[in-house]
Amino acid sequence: MHTISQYQKFFKEYLGSQTIDQEPKNLYEPIQYILALGGKRMRPVLTLMTAEIFDTVYTEALPAAMAVEVFHNFSLVHDDIMDAAPLRRGHETVHKKWDLNTGILSGDAMLILAYQYFENYEPVIFRELAKVFSKTALEVCEGQQWDVDFENRDDVTIPEYLKMIEYKTAVLVAAAMKMGAIIAGASEECAIAIYKFGLYLGIAFQLQDDYLDAFGDPETFGKQIGGDIIENKKTYLYLKACEFSSPEEANQLFHLFSVQPDDATDKIHAVKEIFIASGASGATLQAIQEYTFKAFATLDTINISDSKKEILKTFGQNLMDRKV
Repeated sequence: MHTISQYQKFFKEYLGSQTIDQEPKNLYEPIQYILALGGKRMRPVLTLMTAEIFDTVYTEALPAAMAVEVFHNFSLVHDDIMDAAPLRRGHETVHKKWDLNTGILSGDAMLILAYQYFENYEPVIFRELAKVFSKTALEVCEGQQWDVDFENRDDVTIPEYLKMIEYKTAVLVAAAMKMGAIIAGASEECAIAIYKFGLYLGIAFQLQDDYLDAFGDPETFGKQIGGDIIENKKTYLYLKACEFSSPEEANQLFHLFSVQPDDATDKIHAVKEIFIASGASGATLQAIQEYTFKAFATLDTINISDSKKEILKTFGQNLMDRKV
């Protein structure tokens, strides 16, 4: 086994070795651009790590890890278009740097490129990877649609929201780990358990992302602070604030989430004050911890060494404590 930073280094080197410098330039340059922006590389690292947890050298999992990373970035390109987001990882989003049509088409090409990386595997492994990947890709789209739908609803429940983030974010984290298990030839029981670990970890990760969207440091977070508030998104913070607030605060929150002022500075500040005063911010931090510990609890069902379990726990703890 290696450290998380070593897996990040291994994947970065593999990513750098991939040639995406093709014609037409306006199709492939945006792909190179978004992949080069960095990020935590959490999902491909988990694919590499899981392969080695089940006793297969990480190099065997590099193409699958690349497929996961390309697909993830494809979803970000299209999400940014739908959210009209100006920044991604502290840089201009693809549709802002180029244009809307380029963002759509380059994103489409990334989805196809992701599938091509499975061609590096034997037919039996290819089939199993493609099955997991196709199911996951469709679920991500379903989660994104729920996310969009929720913007125009005033009756979103917390269970509905948790299901949405499970599909939009967590299933890809879970699939990244299951693909590592498939490549390693792990048992179906182990593959299912590691998927469950990734699912809980992915939910915790998205809740943390929601929290940082409101309360993160713009210097380290890499995205526009308050973006979810500007877009009137019914996040866990918002739903908990509605649950905990007084009638007066709740009415104020409803009003704030029904308007889109040209300058959203005052709106963001007012909403954050309600998040804090109502206890929603604290409840969100507690939920992040609870889902992280649920992920840790699943490790007890997997027949791997304690040292390997500790590596996975360290990864999860680092995600829970992250600022970016």
